[in-house]
Amino acid sequence: MSVFLGVDGGGTKTEFVCIDDSGQVVARALTSTTYHLQVGLDEAVRRLAEGLGSVCGQLGVSATDFRYAFFGLPAFGEDAVIDPQLAAACGRLLGHDRYACDNDMVCGWAGSLACADGINLVAGTGSIGYGERQGRKARVGGWGEMFSDEGSAYWIAIQGLNAFTRMSDGRVPIGPLYASFRETLGLANDLDICAKVMGEHGMARDAIAGLAPIVSQAAEAGDLAAVAILDLAGAELASLAGALRARLGFSANEAVPISWSGGVLTKLERVREPFLRQLQTRAPYDLIAPRHGPGVGAGLYAALLASDREHALCAESK
Repeated sequence: MSVFLGVDGGGTKTEFVCIDDSGQVVARALTSTTYHLQVGLDEAVRRLAEGLGSVCGQLGVSATDFRYAFFGLPAFGEDAVIDPQLAAACGRLLGHDRYACDNDMVCGWAGSLACADGINLVAGTGSIGYGERQGRKARVGGWGEMFSDEGSAYWIAIQGLNAFTRMSDGRVPIGPLYASFRETLGLANDLDICAKVMGEHGMARDAIAGLAPIVSQAAEAGDLAAVAILDLAGAELASLAGALRARLGFSANEAVPISWSGGVLTKLERVREPFLRQLQTRAPYDLIAPRHGPGVGAGLYAALLASDREHALCAESK
């Protein structure tokens, strides 16, 4: 049986999915984030090894048996020093060269559109847009949480924390968001939030992103500041889509296939709705609900790359 391995590395978790020739999932495993900027290169590789060992154990095979593997890794393609080290580590884990590495944005596109031309917006822990058109590839956004990742869970959480400080100061009226942050973080004093988030034992990127539901719940309770944050998140993601369609060369009147992935857009209706609404007012799009999750997308992309590689090798031998 030919088995393809897909790895979708995210800011919160990493999913390992194996599919067969028919595209059926035959093994699956989860580990924690492989975001090397947060956990370090060695720990990221250890977690890759953990997930790889799990799916191999389920299938009763060794890593050398995979026909092809694709690793979609967070922040890959953004560091000329770390990227080759990560790629080499993946090769060592597999024990062969039938693999490729790229940014995890590819997994979202490959899953949601089943590797068809079009664009995908990822809004999870971070945010990024990726698409393909007639062999052309492009990305927008995804510059990192320090000064970008608009519309992501991390960004929403940071905007929510900012709104909390404004409410505490009296710069804006206090709404349900204020009490939610106090309760969730167990604050005896509002200023305790500084140590909770930024102190010696403060919160990592994924933990901060995990505060985004506080903003969503506050919006459901009628908090105007929270509603504004989520509306702006949707608008920012729609802006990424507009930049991406232009970069890929779609015409202004062309209905561009578009889908989405990541917890913010798949689970938070109060972000997805303004996102889709903004899209429809800016340019024509063909809205496509995600066909597969990013993990399956990684497996499908591995199968696609295997086919391309085998055709190239066949052509060279003639």
